[in-house]
Amino acid sequence: MSGTNGTNGTNGTSGTSGTSGTKEAAPTRGGGRNAVVRQVMTPRGAALVISGVVTAMLPLFLNRAQLTVYILLGLYAIVATGVSLLMGYAGQVSLGQMAFYAVGAYTAAVMSLHDLPPLLGLAAAPVCAFAVAAVVGIPLLRLRGHYLAFATLAFLLIFVAVAGQQDFLGGAIGLQDIPPLGIGSLQFLSFQSYAWVTWLAVVLVMLISHNIITSRPGRGLRALATSEVAAESSGVDVGRYKLVVFALSAAFAGLAGAIYAFFIASISPAVFSVQLSLQFVVIAVVGGLGTITGPVVGSAIVTLLIQGLNDLATRPGLPEHTAVVSNYAAYAVLLIIIVLAMPKGVVPTIGALLRRGAASMPGRG
Repeated sequence: MSGTNGTNGTNGTSGTSGTSGTKEAAPTRGGGRNAVVRQVMTPRGAALVISGVVTAMLPLFLNRAQLTVYILLGLYAIVATGVSLLMGYAGQVSLGQMAFYAVGAYTAAVMSLHDLPPLLGLAAAPVCAFAVAAVVGIPLLRLRGHYLAFATLAFLLIFVAVAGQQDFLGGAIGLQDIPPLGIGSLQFLSFQSYAWVTWLAVVLVMLISHNIITSRPGRGLRALATSEVAAESSGVDVGRYKLVVFALSAAFAGLAGAIYAFFIASISPAVFSVQLSLQFVVIAVVGGLGTITGPVVGSAIVTLLIQGLNDLATRPGLPEHTAVVSNYAAYAVLLIIIVLAMPKGVVPTIGALLRRGAASMPGRG
């Protein structure tokens, strides 16, 4: 009797537990799907979905010249995302991101020219840029403010000068006939394919940045952005966090440089100019430091503006140096406008205006 009762009690408990578990699991899965649907149906989620669809479809309607600008816009947004993290959270100004862009480009080009799979070169480029930045950053990050900015600029100039003297990097002429990017027998030969690869990389970089900011180390970064002293007193390893963000921003630049090398199929030291390195900083500041979508918006504004000025500068009757002068003038005017009218950048300012407008609507608290 006792054994029977124990068996029945066990069976009853098991059955009840299993049934209860089944009933509780189903709403959880449904609730997860409903949560995703609710997020997509919000104005922000709908805007992201529409932006993604437009970004994916746009290459089908652009000509080769427009696709070139579209691809460069995406590559600059990738680099500027790293600059935005570095300046917005670690409080470090780097004028030498083009050096890590060059590291990624040379890494991908050299590996591909030595009959290694281009996809392997694409994967190795950000890793090499991360490693170089980690080594260089140990002494450089002891500096602060404009000292660090000029030190990173000096690193760019030294790297370009040294690369121009190395035979395995092609010397001053650079590397030519870089194989196209591809997976196995599938090769990306069209401009549309490189546009999709570039913007897929933009999405990947944005997701990585978002996950880092919203993670536990991201709280340390936010504390670091507020006050280094307060962050250090709270147990945040300030030096290590700065080094990791510096190396991560370099990895983003290396990824963009690798895509650029495959797209153009030739690179040389002259490509990696100081002007473009400064442009990355301008893009990050215009879009909004420490934001995820700011670099994309800033890249669109700055790249299209510079492209328009370059088109005007190439008209007959204008001096050859008009393009360079107009570009630097555009940087100065943009920064002045942003500092005076939108100190936090375009994206944070527009976001604040939208939230203020939504809060002032009838029925809203």
